[in-house]
Amino acid sequence: MPGLITRLKEFARSPQGQRAVASARRAAADPRKRAQARSLLGRLRGRR
Repeated sequence: MPGLITRLKEFARSPQGQRAVASARRAAADPRKRAQARSLLGRLRGRR
């Protein structure tokens, strides 16, 4: 599936991708957002 990986790399290098990466980094630095993400991942994995 190299086509998907290539498209992801191209997106990450684009200005829109850079904005998305910066936004994700800001959210990851916020303790409340981190807890929300951990809770969501736990529910998706079938744990509470």
